[in-house]
Amino acid sequence: MEELKDGQMFFEYTKEELRPGYFSTLEHIEQILEYVRALGIQDILFEKAGSHIAIVAERLGLTPLQAVLFSLLFGGYNSTYSHEDLSKLFRCSPIKLLHYMSDLEILRKKKLLAACSKRENPLFRVPMEVVNALWKKDVFIPELKSGISIEEFFGVLEDLFDQVRDEELCCEDLNVELKSLLENNMHLLFSMKLMSYNFEWEDTALLLCFCHLCVNNHDDNIGFHDFQFLYSQRSKSRLICREFREGDHILIQTQLIENANADGFPDREAFKLTDKAKKELLGELEIPSLQINRKKGLVLWDAIPSRKLFYNEKEEHGVQELLSLLREDNFRNIQQRLTRGGMREGFACLFFGGPGTGKTETAYQIAKETRRNIMPVDISAIKGMYVGETEKHIKAVFGNYRAAVCANETAPILLFNEADALIGKRIAFTDSSRAVDRMENTMQNIILQELETLNGILIATTNLSRNMDSAFERRFLYKLEFKRPDREVRSRIWQTMLPSISRAEAGEIAARFDFSGGQIENVVRKYTVTGVLSGGQPSFKTLLSLCANERMGGEDHGNRIGFS
Repeated sequence: MEELKDGQMFFEYTKEELRPGYFSTLEHIEQILEYVRALGIQDILFEKAGSHIAIVAERLGLTPLQAVLFSLLFGGYNSTYSHEDLSKLFRCSPIKLLHYMSDLEILRKKKLLAACSKRENPLFRVPMEVVNALWKKDVFIPELKSGISIEEFFGVLEDLFDQVRDEELCCEDLNVELKSLLENNMHLLFSMKLMSYNFEWEDTALLLCFCHLCVNNHDDNIGFHDFQFLYSQRSKSRLICREFREGDHILIQTQLIENANADGFPDREAFKLTDKAKKELLGELEIPSLQINRKKGLVLWDAIPSRKLFYNEKEEHGVQELLSLLREDNFRNIQQRLTRGGMREGFACLFFGGPGTGKTETAYQIAKETRRNIMPVDISAIKGMYVGETEKHIKAVFGNYRAAVCANETAPILLFNEADALIGKRIAFTDSSRAVDRMENTMQNIILQELETLNGILIATTNLSRNMDSAFERRFLYKLEFKRPDREVRSRIWQTMLPSISRAEAGEIAARFDFSGGQIENVVRKYTVTGVLSGGQPSFKTLLSLCANERMGGEDHGNRIGFS
């Protein structure tokens, strides 16, 4: 036994005791730590502890100096070390520490060390998988995640992203791990398709993050905070966020990521994988929650209440013709013939007429009769968006509709309700044109272009038709005018909605009040409410009074209001 300065002692071991396998790697590391505590990292250390250092270096594939540095860090394996901590641990100056950094980088590449946190100067730690391996197996061989299943792949992906979030892994090491994971699992369709996009690596990593959030977290509402951890530099993070908000990011332009929806409209602060991305990348994952949502944004045909509608003779003929055309067998046959003739195969229909004449309800009843889901769009709500946002939203509407056509065996109906702003005459541009005017023109131009390539059915309803732009008039294949019901039709509506009144009474009201179907329904609702409040059936005189009040100013003639 040899005595060292400061009263420290260590044992000399025989060659037999130092033979490989006699001591575990952990025991050799302990001996190295004892020598370092007494001698520091200097030449005499490699003389006195040379045998222990050589065995650790051989077992872990390191140089003697790397074996010593690793042993020192391993001695505090449950700790993380900053640059300042390393200077104290190695008993060296910050400048001397720089000489050790290349060796520490090699230890990172061999996965014996991990760099954690998102700081410019990361913290170092010994991963627990290294500790467990040396404890149980006496040797550490980095596990190569190759030949794994798609489910195992996403399990590894989740672990990696969690480590970065928990500041146990730095962004640089994350990218190394992600690249290795992809390259060693090219047998997966996911890996092959992802790499075939040929994106810059940071974009590939971001797409991987979106796939992870979608699969592991079932997240279709991803905010900036969900992926900002991927960037160690704030300037880069801000740039990515700006590109997402403005729709300029490559993943948005290639239709792999899109805005999430909020109250039916794209949310500029939230994003998700598109149905295209889910179909191309996640097809191997047979998870019901990941299947393309065929019903997204749709009113299902079987959920539409049946309603008996009454039309004048001309409208009745037009509605029945349209119903026949849109029944699936006829519709497909017509589309095929139009395609063979080199003509547009989409059906754009315009329902125009006064308020309350049944335009919107007719669209819903046609959808129910032909068993087509319906995708309603409120143009007036889209116009309420910020200038510059409207164009993105209207493009998103048609993009969502195209996805719905592809995802459903029967093409749904795209319904533009109250589309007065859609069909109005476009305004000639001048230098002094208002931004809003330019926005409306841009929106109309986008819709005109989309109508040219429409591969489905669009119905637009409007109260105004005299101011229709001629470009829209040409693109609507069917234009159906809804006039106020004539006397006979009004009488039938009254009898259907109020079976309690006689035919004669229905005829009298129909003769006295030139109401639209919507106005009749409004009066019937008021009549019903009056009955509930009075506790009995209101008289015919009360009904006549309600009809008179439906007129502007309480008269039987003059201007009329629409829906109340």
